[in-house]
Amino acid sequence: MKLTKYTHACVRLDKDDRALVIDPGSFSEIEDALAGADVLLVTHEHADHVDFGRVGAALEGNASLSAWAPAKVAGQLREAAPSAADRVHTAEPGQEFGAAGFRVQTFGSQHALIHPLVPVVANIGYVIDGEVFHPGDSFTVPSGLEVGTLLVPIHAPWNKIQEVIDFIIAVRAPRAFPIHNALINERGTGMVEGHAQRIGSLYGTDYRHLEPGESVEV
Repeated sequence: MKLTKYTHACVRLDKDDRALVIDPGSFSEIEDALAGADVLLVTHEHADHVDFGRVGAALEGNASLSAWAPAKVAGQLREAAPSAADRVHTAEPGQEFGAAGFRVQTFGSQHALIHPLVPVVANIGYVIDGEVFHPGDSFTVPSGLEVGTLLVPIHAPWNKIQEVIDFIIAVRAPRAFPIHNALINERGTGMVEGHAQRIGSLYGTDYRHLEPGESVEV
């Protein structure tokens, strides 16, 4: 598979002339990411992970595009794209399903805590073809399997460097790449990723930085 990172939390996976996109949010190049895509997965409802207006337009404009998302998000997508309502499905924890030739497994159930006064929302992490894990806004560790590629939320209002590193150690994927990094500058990126590379390597994880638009084979 070819993995392409877009700004912030959005990634696209291409294989066998099929494409799957995760979390095309307001900071991301949505139209580029979703161009010709077959599958859309959304981890949770926050705008930096799903732009309902632009994603709704993509669903309306591409009759081959299907979507999976937590129940509330799925309902909002059906409202944003009425003609695509039958192609929008509810994702729940502990599922496994096929979508346009991709095998998808779901893990976790809620967003990481930002603050006790900020409501916690549903969050679903996705493992694609047993290889790539996108956790959304969580440090959920997928149980019962070993993934080859971990997408790491390196900066967020809900995390700190210690938790990022512990997440990499816990999953122990051979490869790791950054997501959720639109709100951090170059100095902060260098600090967090330096720790991720150095400590991750002690536990068998090769952490590598990706710029928006950069692709790798996984």
